[in-house]
Order: sequence, then structure tokens, then C-alpha cells
Amino acid sequence: MPRTFSVSDSVLVGADPSTVYRRVSEVTRMGDWSPENLGATVPGGGDGSAYVGMVFEGHNKRGPFRWTTRCTVTAADQGRLFRFRVHAIGLRRPRLPGPIATWEYRFEPVAEGTRVTETWTDDRRTWPDAVANAFDRVATRGHTFADFQQRNIRTTLRNLKAALEAAPGAAPGTPSP
Repeated sequence: MPRTFSVSDSVLVGADPSTVYRRVSEVTRMGDWSPENLGATVPGGGDGSAYVGMVFEGHNKRGPFRWTTRCTVTAADQGRLFRFRVHAIGLRRPRLPGPIATWEYRFEPVAEGTRVTETWTDDRRTWPDAVANAFDRVATRGHTFADFQQRNIRTTLRNLKAALEAAPGAAPGTPSP
């Protein structure tokens, strides 16, 4: 079965694009709304505010399993686009290098606030489909990564919307999508 290499979803958030961008691109806070990510650390310090070329380590958990990834910010366009690629993985330290995934967040101003679109792209292009599908089903308890990440994206966006609209300064009365 051929793989799906990219999935995305969107949500309307009752806050301006700059505010939403600032929260999403603060990588140390990603665990506040992600169902799998526990947050990130920036080697050498830093507050987690993103800039192109910034390297950070993402800390993740799925069931009883924990792992760390090394990521590099590839786009940091205030209020419009935030993107990073995941290029190493390991249990406590990301020791195994290789293309893993790219995560992208687009912020579009709309009358209700901001349309946030989150996209996951599978960067394991050199893996044969059969090998990737078999690995994915073990790692996700029976799903492909595309299906698994589609659900994670939906949960992340729902949690992001709730967190930002509950924050002071959010646009009142913003309807849900």
C-alpha cells in the first residue's frame, strides 16, 4: 500500500496571527497542547523563541515509551509561518540521525481571528513503503503514521484553540469551526 506523506488540518482561533504564532513557535511550550510532545529544550539555553536555524530537542511520550528528537527551525515568519524538521531521534539523547518528519504551522488572518493549519510531512522518503508501513503499525499500535498524526493534529489544534481563547486578550465570542 502506498504511503501518505503529508496530512494537515485547520482550526479557527479567536486571537490575532501574531499572538498565535508567538505561542506555537515557543517550542518549550508545545507540550501544553500536543497529545504526544512534552515540550522542548534549547541546548545552550534560550527561552524557546524560534528563529531560523535554531536547534532544539523535543521530548515525547506515547503510552509508556519516551524519546527525544533533534529538530531545526527552517521557517520563522512572524504571524505567518513556523516550520521545523526532525532529523535525529533517540531515547534520552537524539543519537540516530536521519530525515524523520517536518512540522509546519501556517497562520492566516480571518474575520474571527486566525486560521491555523498544522501539517505533518513524512521525510522518510528512502524507506520502502512496505517497511515504513510495518514499522508504523508497530510504533502506533496498528496505524500508519499518516493516520496517527492526523488524529494528533486534530487534538493539538483543539487544545491550542482552547488555550488561546481562554487566555486574556483573546477575541470574545469566536465561533468554533
